[in-house]
Amino acid sequence: METHRESVDPVADDVVKSFARAAILAALLGATAFVTIPLPFSPIPITLQVLFVFLAGLYLGPVWGTVSILLYLVAGAIGLPVFSGMTGGFGVLVGETGGYLWGYALAAGLIGLLVHRGTDLRDPADEPVVILLGSLIAGTILVYGTGAGYMAWLLELELGEAIALGVLPFVPGEILKIVAAIAIVKGKRITQIR
Repeated sequence: METHRESVDPVADDVVKSFARAAILAALLGATAFVTIPLPFSPIPITLQVLFVFLAGLYLGPVWGTVSILLYLVAGAIGLPVFSGMTGGFGVLVGETGGYLWGYALAAGLIGLLVHRGTDLRDPADEPVVILLGSLIAGTILVYGTGAGYMAWLLELELGEAIALGVLPFVPGEILKIVAAIAIVKGKRITQIR
């Protein structure tokens, strides 16, 4: 019997580092499940999660920012209590808030694409505020568009009613999160993730 010995190429250091960074941001996003403020008139609670979606796109770019959010979604789907209100399970991903959660992955990718203009990472602190602001507004529109659209379909609501319940009450908070994300980037509160 002949034994074959073949070498296996190790995973590149940059892939390991990028995956580790994505996992850290996914964990931070999951940690925000503790900070949930339910609204009596809406099935959607107030959370800090979108801030970490912003940071994933800004710091990790379109590929690894999206991977970070997908890691978070997988963790929640298998039952870890990482969704708002410390819930978990696949049912959350197809429930009332599911559209928002799927929108997180899309938004992180879009923000990363707009800020980094491709897959090569740039230092987001060097980008003009107008680019950061535009990318975060586009990401916010994507999250709330997918969230309210899915909620309207799932709950058989008129689109206007879904916007009234799942978008408008959150606009002031999203403005604060956009300002916070830009302040974090421009203040270099997080060292460059590369």
